[in-house]
Amino acid sequence: MTDLSLLRFWQTDDTDAQETQEWLEALQTLVQREGPDRAAFILEALASTAHSLGVTWRAPRITPYVNTISLAEQPIYPGDLAIEQRLSAFMRWNALAMVVRANRTYGELGGHIASYASAADLFEVGFNHFFKARHERHAGDLVFFQPHSAPGVYARAFVEGRLSEQSLAHYRQELSAAEQGVQGLCSYPHPYLMPDFWQFPTGSMGIGPISAIYQARFMRYLEHRDMIAGESRKVWGFFGDGEMDEPESTAALSLAAREGLDNLIFVINCNLQRLDGPVRGNGRVIDELESLFAGAGWNVIKLVWGSNWDALFARDQTRILARTFADTVDGQFQTYSANDGAYNRAHFFGRSPELAALAGTMSDQQIEALQRGGHDPVKIYAAYARAVAHRGQPTVILAKTMKGYGMGTSAQGRMTTHQQKKLDDDVLREFAQRFALPISEQQIEQVEFIKPAQDSPEMRYLQHKRQSLGGFLPKRFTDAPTLPVPALASYAQFALSGGREMSTTMAFVRILGNLLKDPELGPKIVPIVADEARTFGMANLFRSIGIYSHQGQRYEPEDIGSMLYYREAKNGQILEEGITEAGALASWTAAATAYSTHGLAMLPFYIYYSIFGFQRVGDQIWAAADQRARGFLIGATAGRTTLGGEGLQHQDGSSQLIAGTIPNCKAYDPAFAGELAVIIDAGAREMVSEQRDVFYYVTVMNESYAHPQLDASLAPQILSGLYRFKQSTLVSQSSKHGITRQQSNAHHEPAPRVQLFGSGAILTQVLQAADILESEHGIAADVWSVTSYSELARDAERARAGQKTSFIAEQLATSSGPIIAASDYVRAVPEQVRAYLPSGRPYHVLGTDGFGRSDTRTALRKHFQVDAQAVVARALQSLRPDVGGAGRTSQN
Repeated sequence: MTDLSLLRFWQTDDTDAQETQEWLEALQTLVQREGPDRAAFILEALASTAHSLGVTWRAPRITPYVNTISLAEQPIYPGDLAIEQRLSAFMRWNALAMVVRANRTYGELGGHIASYASAADLFEVGFNHFFKARHERHAGDLVFFQPHSAPGVYARAFVEGRLSEQSLAHYRQELSAAEQGVQGLCSYPHPYLMPDFWQFPTGSMGIGPISAIYQARFMRYLEHRDMIAGESRKVWGFFGDGEMDEPESTAALSLAAREGLDNLIFVINCNLQRLDGPVRGNGRVIDELESLFAGAGWNVIKLVWGSNWDALFARDQTRILARTFADTVDGQFQTYSANDGAYNRAHFFGRSPELAALAGTMSDQQIEALQRGGHDPVKIYAAYARAVAHRGQPTVILAKTMKGYGMGTSAQGRMTTHQQKKLDDDVLREFAQRFALPISEQQIEQVEFIKPAQDSPEMRYLQHKRQSLGGFLPKRFTDAPTLPVPALASYAQFALSGGREMSTTMAFVRILGNLLKDPELGPKIVPIVADEARTFGMANLFRSIGIYSHQGQRYEPEDIGSMLYYREAKNGQILEEGITEAGALASWTAAATAYSTHGLAMLPFYIYYSIFGFQRVGDQIWAAADQRARGFLIGATAGRTTLGGEGLQHQDGSSQLIAGTIPNCKAYDPAFAGELAVIIDAGAREMVSEQRDVFYYVTVMNESYAHPQLDASLAPQILSGLYRFKQSTLVSQSSKHGITRQQSNAHHEPAPRVQLFGSGAILTQVLQAADILESEHGIAADVWSVTSYSELARDAERARAGQKTSFIAEQLATSSGPIIAASDYVRAVPEQVRAYLPSGRPYHVLGTDGFGRSDTRTALRKHFQVDAQAVVARALQSLRPDVGGAGRTSQN
């Protein structure tokens, strides 16, 4: 007879229990005789028929609160559990010791113990049996480590001999370590700070999950384009249950399932606790995540209970355990974990006579030792093995653990455990005893780092396991072959020659199209858009290089008769991500770091509405910088006045300012096609030929105007951030212009002079202002194109540190008069160079501070006072405050 208790998980009333029993017995017989696949087929057929008959039932996505993999389905554990547990004890102790020692000396350093304590077994099973390192026969798995568990990864690297004791002693003390010639250890995984160790930055919660998904997807993209071999590589992502509340964590789950990314495995460490309290105190986060991932199309494996529960489940003929679990929320589970066996006997097993009978023969110590699944290597191995073998879907393993596991009554399962930095000697003694550490009283008191002897069975076992998996990890590589970049004139002569009216956005698209035709660099270019290719005039690329789709194109597009029809292909080159800047940026990061993760230099161009770049996904861009990304971010329709009718939330006045805050991002705002071509050429050479760890942010506009011919000798100045575009030839001024000498016999006098700075779209307004100043006011106006205020400021800071003359000071040394800077960005952008201008030179800044508006470009520029008339007014005011109007200030 099949018990009905599990049905109560979703069902409360049964009007005919006998009939129900007959159906269940029929299903049980079917499974026994013909197997689970046949049973699944029948269930699908029944569900389809029920729907056609108007039955609105849908199978629940939440299964009972037990392990997905039954005891009968478990594979035999292939390792030596005793040795692995001894090794794990060393890792646990050293991870704890790093944080405790640092905070005994410097209380403000912080650090985290409890997260790794909960995840240690999840990591160790992976290290011993699954994580493949890169070697000559395999490109290696990619592993995203939970950030607060970084001490545990350091601890293992120490035992492996990859990090020194001095390094562990300088956890979160990178500067003082460097002074002593020691490699200090950063707080979380930071490739920028430890470029030979960490591969992926995960310290900003939520960035890791979406990055892992798009890394797995980019791996398939490269396979389908025959750029890397199709290997059994996996992307492993270890994340926290609380972290899954971040929108980025779940933003791309459906993409992973839709594209069948069975090279992707998430392991969610469900220790049920955030920084301040339970993740879901009044619910069960494992249930919630199961429903979420299953609904998105993932293969879900629940890893809830350890092996010492198996005997209880076997004796539980009435399924009282499953029914009680269904009535227990996470907040109560945490209370159980923070208390001893006697408490749990009374408060959990004492909830019903049936439960009490189940635990009747167990001692309090045995009850206290009942493990959650995420602390049982045998159960973890079974889950990992099934995940690796699964095909057609990404897999998520929901592993239930205890935060602060093994840290004693002061930390295990406690609300304050995340903030635990300091432990007294009694707690350390308890910890050492709990994990049977071979450690002396003195070593405990001194919190010494320990590891097995080099010739011990433990060390031989550890080395053998890692050698069989290809070597050690995490380890970051940078040995990608360089890529040649064609001569600038071969693909951008139209931009250098000038003479045509176009927008810089159109100039960029044409440059990109020509680069794609280059036989060597072209295939390595990755164009990325977020559903805006047609907006930016890129539709011509659809047909020529195709849009990547893992399925190819299974339909005839509506616009098949058009030259610009929407062509998808399995080997397509464009990544058209849909309306997701977060997804597109994650794709860009995967491509921009392929030199490290795949040994393959790629050159991604992600073009997007500039306002939706740094402001929407700035955290991801910062993480990409940490990961030493190389590629172009193209902020299109940039500036606050070029995208006239779109209004406040589409008009960008700040991205150039924010981009300049990222140390390895070079931000440019070119006004002309020639400038743009020089910048793209230099960036491509720097990133894929010279292989420097920088990336470029370049803004382009949608306003069409004539572009001048570019003098090729100006390229170094364009890249430095400033060049004199036009030098006034006006040398004298007639009295009709309003400035006269006191001497009556003087008819002419030297013309006053001003220096006008313009950048991007506003440079055309500055040029108009210069003409007005000369023709109507007799004022000589030199015009400078400022391609990058942030690069000028950086150079000036370097020059100041080296007691040298800055580039901007050199350029302006032979000029004279006040300087007026006009920008389509907030005034803080031009303000970056104020401190580095020649002494005594007045500097006046016009910008677009405030919120945007919808109107014509002319009206917007007048409103923000960055048009030609505003530049003229400010120039007149700077020369003679009492003549020519009071000038205007930017107010909004």
